[in-house]
Amino acid sequence: MVAFKEEFPYLRTDSGQLFEFNRDWLQAAIGRAADEAGYPRWWLTDHVTESIAFYLHLRNDESVVAFSQLSQTVRYVLKAIGYKEIVPFFAPAPPPISISLLDIAYHAGAGYELAFFDLLEKRINSLIEIGADNLQLCSLQPCVKHLRGVKTWTRACDALREEIVCFVRERLTSAMDPTVARLDCSLR
Repeated sequence: MVAFKEEFPYLRTDSGQLFEFNRDWLQAAIGRAADEAGYPRWWLTDHVTESIAFYLHLRNDESVVAFSQLSQTVRYVLKAIGYKEIVPFFAPAPPPISISLLDIAYHAGAGYELAFFDLLEKRINSLIEIGADNLQLCSLQPCVKHLRGVKTWTRACDALREEIVCFVRERLTSAMDPTVARLDCSLR
């Protein structure tokens, strides 16, 4: 992947997976850490987020920045501005991951629902393994139409859509250890 000149570098996790930088994700992670440290609705969350975004924007000559380096930079900024008590609580997971169900359906082939569900399960499991805490599954309706091989929505499409939603819920519930981590998932 290549980061373009006016954009932010990609973030790379220890497993090698690349993610796009997302201000909202970083702001939420800083806000959670501040809340846990005893600063609910911390007034500097936006400022720290923008400072880190500016820092990353300056590094646009690099196409990739290690996720651990970004995390270390946030910790440094928190210490530098006198809020070192927030640092132990800043432990962000990788940014939100958006997965196109339509792309998975294309890989499975039209009419091959079993292959689709197998590929979807493998993708969900791999995301859980890397510690993702926010998953966005998108393109549900086009995915269902592709798998059904139809251009217009039918009752059979309703049934398949419900089956996919139930499958995702079941896989997330069975794969996650509720005492260890939480995974927010949206399906649209």
